[in-house]
Amino acid sequence: MYNTADEKTKKKSNALLPKQICLNKDIAIPLSPKFTTMDYQKITIKITPFQEWIRDILNAEMATIGYNSFIEKENGVDAFIPADSYSKKALDEIFANCPNDFLFEVKKEFIKDQNWNEEWEKNYFQPLVIGNECVVRAPFHNDYPALKYEIVINPNMAFGTGNHETTTLMLEFILKSDMKDKTILDMGCGSGILGILASLKGAKSVTAIDIDQWSYEGTKENTKLNSISNITAQKGDASLLGNKKYDIIFANIQRNVLLNDMPRYNNVLNNGGLLIMSGFYKKDMQAIKERAESLSLRDAGYSEMNSWVAYAFNKWN
Repeated sequence: MYNTADEKTKKKSNALLPKQICLNKDIAIPLSPKFTTMDYQKITIKITPFQEWIRDILNAEMATIGYNSFIEKENGVDAFIPADSYSKKALDEIFANCPNDFLFEVKKEFIKDQNWNEEWEKNYFQPLVIGNECVVRAPFHNDYPALKYEIVINPNMAFGTGNHETTTLMLEFILKSDMKDKTILDMGCGSGILGILASLKGAKSVTAIDIDQWSYEGTKENTKLNSISNITAQKGDASLLGNKKYDIIFANIQRNVLLNDMPRYNNVLNNGGLLIMSGFYKKDMQAIKERAESLSLRDAGYSEMNSWVAYAFNKWN
């Protein structure tokens, strides 16, 4: 257990199972006005053995107890919480409910208030250019290229600035796909960035779904920032899907969720439609492909970045 800013602990855990985690997330220092200056506790967590999905679970669970910013690292995560909201007991409960196959090394550091907008702009989130056609920027950016598509994302909720490989891969797929007059479903929508680009490219409507409250709120906020009126955000998972059909489905979530929910995606995908999935590594492609082909979906190609993959399938009955 840890008690001081520099003390470390190794803690085994025992119970939590994976759940849906959105991967349209590129972690940020908070930027909402009430958090622009504030004292923070920085919690550094090293995960052994490291697995990306357990880090996603930690991020999601910590977000429910007040952690509003995360910086993903190769072997874990740096998580930030306003100092007056920090609870050692609440954090320990999260560790205690994780699978017992993992060891967590934890370090705590107090960070005095500073201009987080300036810190984030300087050190983390620079305007991002996708495919020489699209620029993703924050509201505070002043120096960015004029391109065909411009997306403004407020990174205060940490999800989907485009810097994560899976988000970039999905954006690239959207850029090279026909969105004109298409009905879109965005599962695990994060910041809403994928739906925003689809709308800018002429999509008829976008339904954006995420299990995370911050993602739901972030999608609504970013939709307004980009003056988009045809995106409907919903909080939940694939159980929300009913009889409405879609021409194109984006699903940038965790591998096991994709494997579990793919039949539901297929049920609401129009004949001739396109399913684009990401949130998994190249080594997982065979499992994704086998599941898709068991549903009579046809391989439409994939793209790869740093071992992450976006994989597309067509529906032809």
